[in-house]
Amino acid sequence: MVVAQPLSPVIDGVENELRRARIGHAFTLIADGRSRYSWAVTGILEFASNNWWLIFPIGGVVGGWAGSIAKYNEKRRKDKIELARIKAAAQTEQLKLTTTSAEQLRKTLKQHDALNEKWFAYEVDLATLIEYPLMTDMREPLTLAFHRARVHADDLRPDAPRPGDTESTIAPADFADYREAVGDYAAAFDAAEREARRRKQAGFSPIEREALDRARKLISVASDSGATAAERQAAYKKARAELDGLIDVPPPAAERLERQIAGALERGRGD
Repeated sequence: MVVAQPLSPVIDGVENELRRARIGHAFTLIADGRSRYSWAVTGILEFASNNWWLIFPIGGVVGGWAGSIAKYNEKRRKDKIELARIKAAAQTEQLKLTTTSAEQLRKTLKQHDALNEKWFAYEVDLATLIEYPLMTDMREPLTLAFHRARVHADDLRPDAPRPGDTESTIAPADFADYREAVGDYAAAFDAAEREARRRKQAGFSPIEREALDRARKLISVASDSGATAAERQAAYKKARAELDGLIDVPPPAAERLERQIAGALERGRGD
């Protein structure tokens, strides 16, 4: 009778053999890897030793590449600074376009007032107007252009800023239009005045010039506070008759002289 042997010791033996085989294989792989790594390092060191002179051209290339990167970064930095400066300048200009300084407006208003004063010297003084009649002769193109420019500037004139204000309430576009209108007014007035002073009474016939001269003398009497009220009134009426059809008497000039004569008449009645 054959007795069966237990299998457990046999199996355990086989497993132990397999385990020893795996461990041996692993050590073999590790040793092989170390050998390859050592060979690679040795090869690199040998190459560097045999070709040390390559350090200089390679170093130059690497150094040039690094320098290019540094220059590029510096250029980018400067570009960013310049861009920031441009943006700041643009914002400043935009602010100027959205506000008008009170000082700018005051300066333009002052120029406008000075031009009006020059014109008022003709408008309220009949003697001066008789001397230079072209200043109210609308048949003259330069005179017509001057009066149109004057009216246009007056129409666009804004309110003056209050004392202490640094900014005005007028829109920048409106201020630009007004300033341009005042500039046109100044140019047109200068052109008309030069022509009027150059020609004086040259556009009138000898008979008309005589009438203008008589009117000028009569206006002098009408303006003389030493003359009697009756003399002044009579002289004024005769002067208006002489000027009729020759020059246009501006209403302010007539009203000013009439007020002076009326005042003299009132004082005469009081005496």
